[in-house]
Amino acid sequence: MRISLVINTNNPEKVWNAFRLAVALILAKHEVKVFLLGAGVEVENIRGDKFDVRAEMERFLNLGGDVMACGTCLKIRHQDSTVCPVSTINDLVNLIETSDKVLFIG
Repeated sequence: MRISLVINTNNPEKVWNAFRLAVALILAKHEVKVFLLGAGVEVENIRGDKFDVRAEMERFLNLGGDVMACGTCLKIRHQDSTVCPVSTINDLVNLIETSDKVLFIG
């Protein structure tokens, strides 16, 4: 099954759990893509004492997961992404259209 997660938060626990879910889905043999939207594009800078977001995201990527980040959202925050391609809202539309299920986490 093709499953997409749209992460629209920079809350460490929520983002950490989103990537934990993404990893579990890949291990269950699903094709998983993540789209970072809004505050979600801050994923590379999220720090939490209890939640190692970066490690969980890297685990997802190492398992073959795909991450895309909203270019407009990055620009608003004066950020660049080093872990994923900069994408557009049209890429998100395409992702939604080609997914069997879409989960929004925010």
